[in-house]
Amino acid sequence: FSNINLKLYFGNPEIEGTYFQQIELEAEVFKEQGNAFYSQKDYSEAFNFYTKAIDVSPKNASYYGNRAATLMMLFRFREALEDSQQAVRLDEYFMKGHLREGKCHLTLGNAMAANRCFQKVLELEPSNREAQQENKTAATLLEYERMADIGFEKRDFRTVVYCMDRALAVAAACHRFKIIKAECLALLGRYPEAQSVASDILRMDSTNADALYVRGLCLYYEDCIDKAVQFFVQALRMAPDHEKARLACRNAKALKAKKEEGNQAFKNCNYDAAYQLYTEALTIDPNNIKTNAKLYCNRATAGAKLKKLNEAIDDCTSAIKLDDTYIKAYLRRAQCYMNTEQYEEAVRDYEKVYQTEKTSDHKHMLKTAQLELKKSKRKDYYKVLGIGKTATEDEIKKAYRKRALMHHPDRHSAATPEVQKEEEKKFKEVGEAFTVLSDPKKKMRYDSGHDLDDESSFDGKLIRKFMILTYIFFPPFPPQDSGPGNFFFQFG
Repeated sequence: FSNINLKLYFGNPEIEGTYFQQIELEAEVFKEQGNAFYSQKDYSEAFNFYTKAIDVSPKNASYYGNRAATLMMLFRFREALEDSQQAVRLDEYFMKGHLREGKCHLTLGNAMAANRCFQKVLELEPSNREAQQENKTAATLLEYERMADIGFEKRDFRTVVYCMDRALAVAAACHRFKIIKAECLALLGRYPEAQSVASDILRMDSTNADALYVRGLCLYYEDCIDKAVQFFVQALRMAPDHEKARLACRNAKALKAKKEEGNQAFKNCNYDAAYQLYTEALTIDPNNIKTNAKLYCNRATAGAKLKKLNEAIDDCTSAIKLDDTYIKAYLRRAQCYMNTEQYEEAVRDYEKVYQTEKTSDHKHMLKTAQLELKKSKRKDYYKVLGIGKTATEDEIKKAYRKRALMHHPDRHSAATPEVQKEEEKKFKEVGEAFTVLSDPKKKMRYDSGHDLDDESSFDGKLIRKFMILTYIFFPPFPPQDSGPGNFFFQFG
């Protein structure tokens, strides 16, 4: 129509009324088509026809209400909330509009707003059972939020995850609850689960600063610090006042710098400085389990170089408590146990390592520890003779002569029976030790940990033979009251 015709058209009340009737009729047709598609569960087509109805008649509250219901079925709850709110703005007595608005608030995790909507329905219809039930659900959601807040404050992250799971059963579209759950999963060391939740949110909203922060937190706790910093920086771009992202970014950079300083000092053989730097790094963030496990192990390595073996063992134990899959910590502790002759503990650690990683190197380490443990449980013939393991043949003979004289039965003939028995036992041990260590083949087998036929005890023949040889080389001691003219052995 031309402008003149339009003026004539709308200036005529009869024609004008007919026009608006036709508009309303057209909108109703679109609505009915939308209803048909909705009943067939073809929500996308239903949405399209309800939108057409709204375009034709934008002041009809029921059209917005219908489209809100369709958007809810399409899980587009934020858009559904807007349509519900528009519906009740157009008609404050539109009960279904208030109900749908409340349900959208509830699904999006806003229990207080949901409560207000359901209260409005109950004002309009006090006996409305649906509103009564939804109001109880909103109250339950508020209680889970309260419990989660207390749990987070107490660092009881398992309780928080439990509460958020219950809350998300009601508020399935609440990003805030998902973020809280993901952060707590990260703090519990359940990184794949936390990453999965954060990634789901980022797929829907790539600019979500909270999800970016949690994604970075997982990488940070998995010791991928450089990548973590990138996510923290991105989160701060989206939300410059994001305090958690700022703190995590600062800790990540400080931890990386201090750890690298320690590593460099260690490479430069400045073990004291390395030990101190690793100690300082451990104070930066107690929550970073994996990085701290590595720092404990690094400090143990520096401690071992400084001969602080017991402290090194304690540090390895701390690392294993933080990460019981940390093979390097088991290996380092096992070596420290070997160096302190705690062979049973060393064997236990090497067994753990070999069960996890069946490599030839680990098998060799385990066999070596088992051999040392076996050797440690035998008589130490070197100790019996009072010599070191590198003693020469002459040193072995001299030591034997000295110890044999020291424990010779005739020397203790005037002692009590108990002392005589003990000295006789030691005298025989000296003989055993000399018999093994003076024989190159037996000595080699003994040193390599092999069993010896005569290692544990000597039979009667061997003892008698040993006693005869001893009396030939070392004549009996004279009685205590012998005179000056009798033979007397002088100790040098």
